[in-house]
Amino acid sequence: MKKSKNTITSRDGKETISAEAFERRFEAGEDVSQFMDLENAQRPGRDAQRVNVDFPKPFLAEIDRESERIGVTRQAWIKTALADYLANYRRPAHKKKSA
Repeated sequence: MKKSKNTITSRDGKETISAEAFERRFEAGEDVSQFMDLENAQRPGRDAQRVNVDFPKPFLAEIDRESERIGVTRQAWIKTALADYLANYRRPAHKKKSA
């Protein structure tokens, strides 16, 4: 029997199902994790790039106090603060006036 291109094999190799069967199981709330490679899962468009930023020590201490207060890591607090700023406070892009 020829295997279809649209099949998914479990991590242990014991079960192969069609993409349609996988979708049905998923939509029914069944556990389909045996068919996913969670170690290598990636979210499209979410590639990370490491950056280095220098902060004055008092500023960093303030970030640390706030991140500890809300129970997140320093990195998570910085990411959240920047995402919040970009979502809520940045000015709209300037549009050129038409002549």
